Formats: sequence, structure tokens, C-alpha cells
Amino acid sequence: MSDDRLIVALDVPNVVQGLALADQLGDTVSFYKIGLGMLTGGGFALANELKHDRGKRVFLDMKLFDIGATVEAAVRGIAQHGLDFLTVHGDPQVVCAAAEGKAGTDTKILAVTILTSLDRADLDANMIQAGDLAKITVERAARALSAGADGVIASPQEAAAIRALPEAAGKLIVTPGVRPADAALGDQKRVATPGDAIRNGANHIVVGRPIWQAPDPRAAALAVLANLRA
Repeated sequence: MSDDRLIVALDVPNVVQGLALADQLGDTVSFYKIGLGMLTGGGFALANELKHDRGKRVFLDMKLFDIGATVEAAVRGIAQHGLDFLTVHGDPQVVCAAAEGKAGTDTKILAVTILTSLDRADLDANMIQAGDLAKITVERAARALSAGADGVIASPQEAAAIRALPEAAGKLIVTPGVRPADAALGDQKRVATPGDAIRNGANHIVVGRPIWQAPDPRAAALAVLANLRA
């Protein structure tokens, strides 16, 4: 019944609520994302229980960014847990260090391009170079993949252009900012439906609030899966 192209973001406060949601979702979901918001609520413990006790796939969304030696050491420690995906910022020197840190393990390093909550005005405020946001995202993806990333995180609106890159052959594209057609956008600005994201070239989609905030999370997950498969 599950389809690991759907990754459910466990953006809840703690392990207890995370496990309760996983219990509700049951066999409809096989892949979960745990991010920074859960870290102080026992995120690593939840990741290990889901992966090693419940047989789920786990994406640890840490978005690591630091000097090379620190990133390499952090990734080496995290990779020992046997988790599936780990994010770092897509700067080439960060990606290179992460690739060194995960060497010899099955953990996939995913490079963040431009956050799906950002638009051109946000890039201007952050003093990021002028130009079309989509083109900058695609260029960051190409550089990260060349630096050794196993895949990239990008909005579904850039997925097709990234998939067309020579550097993207055999690589993963994971798209947050995915919303069912009738869902609220929240803080997301560059979005698409689940089916459109997959058609645009994504391997996996990440959906959080439309599922865990729903009155019936299991039904909401099934609806996302139906749209994804349509």
C-alpha cells in the first residue's frame, strides 16, 4: 500500500507525537523526514526507532553548513546510524566535505539548492546574486552534483530543469513545497501538486502539514498517494 516516493515530514514537537503519528499512518507510509524542529524533542531517537525497529526509511533533514572539517565529522557520525538521506547546504565545499564524511556508508547526501519558502525578494534581502531564481537554483544543483552530492533538494517548479542536467543522470531529486490542490500553502512559495512534482522529474516528494495537521492523517496520506500515482 505504501509508496516510498512519498516522504512524510514529522514536524511535530517530540518523539511521543512522532510515534503516535507513525502509528496512525501505519502501512500507508514507509518513509519519514525528521528535521531540526524535532532535534531537541528526541529526533535522533525517533529516527533510530523508525529505521531499526519499525523498518521505515528515514530522511534526516539537518541542512548542515559549516567549515569542511566540521561538516565531515558531523556527517561521519550521523552516517553511522544507517539512515537513508541527510541534507547539507548545496555549497560545493560543504558537499565535498559531506561526501568524504559519508564514504563507505549507504547514506545519501542531498544538497539544498534554494529553500522552497524563498522567492526573489528574499534572495535580494539576503544579498544573493541578482537573476532569475529558477536559473540560480538549477546552477546550484549542477555545482552540488558535480561536487559529489547524491541528489538535491529543490522545489517542484525547478525539478524538470534539474532533471535535464547532464550532472543529474542517476541522481535523486527530492521536492518539498508539495501541496494537494486544495491545501493551504502556509509558508511555501514555490509549490506543485504531488503528481506534477513526480511528472517534473522528482524521485520523492515531501509532505508535512497537509498530512499531520489533517483530522485523519491516514486518509490525507492516501489522498496524496492517489494524486501521486494518477
